[in-house]
Amino acid sequence: MITERGASMIEIIGVLAIAGLMSAAAIGMYNTIRNNQARKIASTQMDEIVRNTKMLMDMQGDYSGVSVGYLISAGALDNANPPIGGDAWSVTPNFDGTGFAINLTELSSGECEYFATTRPDWATRVVINGSDYTGKNPNCFSSDINQISFFVE
Repeated sequence: MITERGASMIEIIGVLAIAGLMSAAAIGMYNTIRNNQARKIASTQMDEIVRNTKMLMDMQGDYSGVSVGYLISAGALDNANPPIGGDAWSVTPNFDGTGFAINLTELSSGECEYFATTRPDWATRVVINGSDYTGKNPNCFSSDINQISFFVE
């Protein structure tokens, strides 16, 4: 009588399939955790930008002339790297100089929805892709071309 040793091909394929599913789940969880961490860091950086801009510009009396370059030269920002999104981000004064906006560009749909639903306390108004966000539909695009402006007044 011959006894077989080892596993059959079907058993090996089953083990590999289970290992593949576990790896895919672990990678998915890692990406979710990494994205959430990047969003929280960006929120913290924007809080700091708002705090530093208010402290710097309150001495001036208004926010006219505020920009990323001005904040860097005044020491309120360390560098021109965006908190999140694309490099075309900006800090701009309101038309009458009574406030300013932090404008983020090239956000993914997930980042857009995150910042819309977790509106910072310091933001008096949020504009998403050109439309005021009222708390209902965030108007986020499905691609990475979303723009959000947080107004501080």
